[in-house]
Amino acid sequence: MSAVAKESMMALLWRLRRDPAAWATTADIFVILIALSLPWSTSLVAIFAAALLVSMAPFLDVKPFLQSLKRPFCALPMALFALAVVGTLWSDAPWGTRLYAIGPAAKLLMLPVLFYHFERSARGVQVLTAFLVSCALLMAMSWIVAFEPGLALKSGAEYGVPVKNYIDQSQEFALCAVVLAYPAISLLRAKRTLLAVLLIAVSLSFVVNMMFVSVSRTALVTMPIMLAVFALLHLKWRSIVIIACVTTVFAGLAWVASPQLRRTTESFLRDYQLYKELNIPTSIGLRLEFWQKSLRFISEAPIFGHGTGSIRGLFEEAAVDQFGAASEVVANPHNQTLNVAIQWGAIGIVVLYAMWLLHLLLFRGEGLATWIGLMVVVQNIFTSLFNSHIFDFNEGWMYVLGVGVAGGMVLRTSSREATLETLPLNHDGWHARAR
Repeated sequence: MSAVAKESMMALLWRLRRDPAAWATTADIFVILIALSLPWSTSLVAIFAAALLVSMAPFLDVKPFLQSLKRPFCALPMALFALAVVGTLWSDAPWGTRLYAIGPAAKLLMLPVLFYHFERSARGVQVLTAFLVSCALLMAMSWIVAFEPGLALKSGAEYGVPVKNYIDQSQEFALCAVVLAYPAISLLRAKRTLLAVLLIAVSLSFVVNMMFVSVSRTALVTMPIMLAVFALLHLKWRSIVIIACVTTVFAGLAWVASPQLRRTTESFLRDYQLYKELNIPTSIGLRLEFWQKSLRFISEAPIFGHGTGSIRGLFEEAAVDQFGAASEVVANPHNQTLNVAIQWGAIGIVVLYAMWLLHLLLFRGEGLATWIGLMVVVQNIFTSLFNSHIFDFNEGWMYVLGVGVAGGMVLRTSSREATLETLPLNHDGWHARAR
């Protein structure tokens, strides 16, 4: 490269460094990279999230951003994190454990950042599309690994799970499968049949993978709930009955054709019987054991809880002189409400449920962003009955990314509509500057 070209390049970079639009685009790119990497990697998500914050700093308008934090749906995620920080003061756990237990709630601080950014950015759809494309690639890799386990990207991989674990993979696939129902129906109503059929095929391919390769029991329970929400909100009763009948037939065929689906479903009863009759620590048995003990822990400190990072210590005390399932020690009771209540009592429960409620209310109305945000919240609420999915890395980031980006898009649309309402009308009935 010549000296003149180098000087031109440096001058361009210097101008871009001082250009807020260039920094805003850079921030969009980092969020897209987060969406692309989430199904595959934890470390890349953390790296890109840090890079996002750095890229937003040069053009951040501090006063409007601070004002945006006062909105309840922004303030409550921060309140839950603040509660985790303050909860270290009355915990009996070692300080290292207390500080480590703050980490799972820290990702919630990204929600106000994403709300603020995508209220101003027009690239929210690209972010959500990037997540869908990444999950579709993961699904293709899942089929490959099912036939060639040696191609998995980690040692000791589960059947058909190239990275992470089958629970994370199932949550991603279930969310994508259900979310695609809305744009597919919208396209059919607009008579754009070819694109609608393509989206339906992609959606069904996620479902088929879960039926014949790998699926979590949590996904099996929550997917029908998400589909019911879709049907009640977007379909007429006649369509609901027809789809219910078709779904029942399809489910019956899948049951007959898929040994994997039968094994997963039958494991509910088998695991319970093994736990109840033989005290064997099965997955369901352990959850029941954890939940019973958790309720006792909560009754001992119902208002403020036992403090941040206290869960493992409480289970260790309860496991003394026990055997079988009762002797298991965990730092996570596999239920979001219990996780919060043990550490921060009734105060924590109020903050958690208020956050969920306000995020649900944010996604009222019509539109793709509204639908995606609603499904992310609904999935998180119901899967959190069986896991602590706000605090788990993958599912927690799915919540932060989905609610933050979709919420920002909804706020952006609302702001534009409010602006149009304040503009005067021309003689022909158009808002000024709205054409």
